[in-house]
Amino acid sequence: MAAEHDAINLSQGFPDFAVSQTLVELIHKYMLEGHNQYAPMPGVMALRKVIADVVHKTFARKTDPETEVTITSGATEALFASIAALVNPGDEVILFDPSYDSYDPSIRLSGGIPVHINLKPPQFSIDWQEVRERITSRTRMIMVNTPHNPTGSVLHETDLKELEKLAIDYGLIVLSDEVYERIVFDTAIHHSVLRYPALKAQSVAVFSFGKTFHATGWKVGYAVASEELTNEIRKAHQFITFSVNTPVQLALAEYMTNSDHYQELGKFYKQKRDFFLDQLKGSSFQPLPCLGSYFQLFTYQSTKSDVEMAEWMTKVHKVAPIPVSAFYKDKTDNHLLRFCFAKGEETLRKAGEILKRL
Repeated sequence: MAAEHDAINLSQGFPDFAVSQTLVELIHKYMLEGHNQYAPMPGVMALRKVIADVVHKTFARKTDPETEVTITSGATEALFASIAALVNPGDEVILFDPSYDSYDPSIRLSGGIPVHINLKPPQFSIDWQEVRERITSRTRMIMVNTPHNPTGSVLHETDLKELEKLAIDYGLIVLSDEVYERIVFDTAIHHSVLRYPALKAQSVAVFSFGKTFHATGWKVGYAVASEELTNEIRKAHQFITFSVNTPVQLALAEYMTNSDHYQELGKFYKQKRDFFLDQLKGSSFQPLPCLGSYFQLFTYQSTKSDVEMAEWMTKVHKVAPIPVSAFYKDKTDNHLLRFCFAKGEETLRKAGEILKRL
């Protein structure tokens, strides 16, 4: 709809600024050197070693690159392969709405039963007592996402400890979507499942190079899990994509060895968040707290539903947001719109000028 009406597209979550020229040149280099055939199914070892090293440095947890890291065709494939490998027909999977739209269909395609629990604005925190009450003898997995898309909330240490206790008490697998791990703001800290030894043993953590290096179109992600879980995930991965393109893997391995770009990502996107919020000062839109990701939620005052509001803004005023009800199974409408601020300042400025007039 944004394309059809020539609207500024702040709906879809992709950056509109350039990827590192150095990284692009490295890909070209490896192509010219002839690295254009299949990579090993689990991923190029050089990249898996770099990932294991980063996990160790970041979360103080040793990870075996041979048996615990798998390179996937984007984080979405890592999520899908994990569910396909670990969820059986009739198994229940708890997930929290609003949620990324691949979760529910991936569960159903494996014969699983999605169990949706609604998070409530403005904090979008998890009610762990409600979670415990929804666990049954058929519950196999809990899916979490931090930093959270679409709300920008983050899980805290207390949340991870509650999650760890539930996983241990009920023998559950945790599938943790952590693609925005480096994009946290203010005093927030990214609490990965990999930080907690007992939880790590029962978890799959999923990450995305596309989010970290502004290259969503390359579709390269990875999963970190115990050897036991990884063995199962690779059985699915082998027949979903088999392997991820070789020159990009090699380029990422070299680039990450010689660059600390990913360590500055939070500061980079905090500036964009603050710039965007500044553009909307004095508007009728009120921001909700955003501690991570590159999405900002706003509430609005209108009789229009969030879908009607988003369509009206896109068609008439030429700025496209996403209605947050689209991320709820039951289409809960809290009069919230999601805007992506992973854009250049000129794009955000133009959008702000329009939004302030509404």
